[in-house]
Amino acid sequence: MRLQSQISREYKGTKYEKFWIVIPSKIIEKLGWKSKQELNADLKNNKLIIQKEDWED
Repeated sequence: MRLQSQISREYKGTKYEKFWIVIPSKIIEKLGWKSKQELNADLKNNKLIIQKEDWED
């Protein structure tokens, strides 16, 4: 996996970055995640926990 960033905009001399994590396809398939699926993120013990958002109708 890799953390990547890009300058998304510059305003009054301040540069704002956006970040994304590149996750290998094999991991995405094992998790059953789909493109454009909503995900939740949480920090626990200085670790990033990402899971798909569960919607109950």
